[in-house]
Amino acid sequence: MEFPGITGKQLWSFLVLQGSIKESSVSGGGFLISRHTTNYLTCFLIHGESKSALKSHHDCLISEGSDRGFSTSRQFRYNWVLFPSSTMIFEDEIPMKEYLKMMTDMIVLCATMAISLFFWIISITASTYYGTLQPVSPWRWLFSILVPLTLTTRALKKRSLDHSGALGALLVGFILTMANMSFFSALLAFFITSSKLTRWKEEVKKKLDSDYKEGGQRNWVQVFCNGGVPTELALLYMIEVGPGEMPVDFGKQYSASWMCLSLLGALACSTGDTWASEVGPVLSQTKPRLITSWREVPTGTNGGVTPVGLLASFLGGLAVGVAYYISQILLVRDLHLADPQWPIIVYGAMAGLLGSMLDSVLGAHWQYSGYDESLGKVVNYASVTTKRICGKPILDNNGVNLFSSIIVALVLPGFAWSFWPH
Repeated sequence: MEFPGITGKQLWSFLVLQGSIKESSVSGGGFLISRHTTNYLTCFLIHGESKSALKSHHDCLISEGSDRGFSTSRQFRYNWVLFPSSTMIFEDEIPMKEYLKMMTDMIVLCATMAISLFFWIISITASTYYGTLQPVSPWRWLFSILVPLTLTTRALKKRSLDHSGALGALLVGFILTMANMSFFSALLAFFITSSKLTRWKEEVKKKLDSDYKEGGQRNWVQVFCNGGVPTELALLYMIEVGPGEMPVDFGKQYSASWMCLSLLGALACSTGDTWASEVGPVLSQTKPRLITSWREVPTGTNGGVTPVGLLASFLGGLAVGVAYYISQILLVRDLHLADPQWPIIVYGAMAGLLGSMLDSVLGAHWQYSGYDESLGKVVNYASVTTKRICGKPILDNNGVNLFSSIIVALVLPGFAWSFWPH
C-alpha cells in the first residue's frame, strides 16, 4: 500500500494508529512493543529504525503491516501519516478538540479555587492578627500531610493514578483532611472503594470500554473534576469556622452545616457515578436503557442506566454517608446537644443515586455516543464507521462529572435543611 507524500522506497512496514495497546510483537523488523506508549509520544518505524516524535496528544502505537497493505487491530482508528524526507506529519484535529474540552472543564474550577485560597490566606492572616482563630494542632498538620502522601504513593504504585493525578490527589487530600476529619473519611471511602471497583473484573471491562486503562490511571483532570468541588467547599469551610470537626446543625451553625452537606453531596455524587459505571456493565443481565427516552442502547452508552447500576450508585453514596457519620460519632464532642446526625447516611445515599441519574441525563444530551462497527464497541467520537446513538460532542466524561457534582452540591443542603429532624 502506498501512502501519500512518501518519497523514496515504498516498503513501509508500519502505520501509526490512535489508541493504546498492552502487547504488540513485530517480527522481522527487530522492534518490540511490550507496553502501551505514554501520552504525547508518537512512535513509528522507518526501514527498521526506531523513530519518535512529540507530535500527538494521543497514545499511539505501531501496528504490523506490509508494503501490500496493513493489518489493524479492531480496536483502533488510523490516521494518514506522511513521511516526506523522513519527517512525520500527524494530521488530526481531534487532539485540539479534546484539549479545548479539557480546558473548558478546568478554567472555572481552577480560577475559583485560586481565588478561594487567596481569600482563605487573607482570612487566616486577619483572624490571627485579631486573635479570633485558634492555632492548628501540629498533629493535624502532620496527619494532613503524611496520610494523603502515603495513600497517593500507594495509588501511584498500583497505577490507580498517574503522576499528575497523584499530585492533584495529594492537594485534595491535604485540604480536606486539614479542614475536617469527617471530610477525609468521606474522601477515603470514595477513593478506596472506587479504586477497588475499577480493578475488579478488568478483563470484562476491557471488552466493553474502548478507552479502558489498566488500574484506572486517573490523571489530574479526572482528580479535580471529581475532587475539585469538595476541595473548594473545604476551603470555604475553613474560612467560615476554621479547621476542626463540628456537628451538622442548621439551627446553630447554618453556613458551616450547609458546606458540610454540600461537600458530602459532591463526594457521594462522584462515588455513586463511579460505582454505577464499574458495577452496572459487569453484573447487569439486561441491556441499558437511555434515561431520556427509555429505549435500549448498547452497553457503554452515555446516559444508559440499568437497575443494577442505579442500585450500585445508591450503595456508593451510602458508603460515603456511613464513613462521614462514623467520623462524626468518634470525633465530635457534645453531639447530644446538637441535632441528630443519622440523616447524614440517608442524604449520602440520596446524593449517590441523584448524582448518577443526573450524570446520565447530562451524558445523554452533552456527550456523543456512537457505535463503531469496526470495533464492536461504543465510542465517544464520530467517524465513517460510527453510527450515532445519542448526544452532542459538547462535554467529555470529566466535564459531565464536574457539572453533576456542582448541581448536587447546590441542591442537597437546601433539601436537607428543609427535612432535617430536630
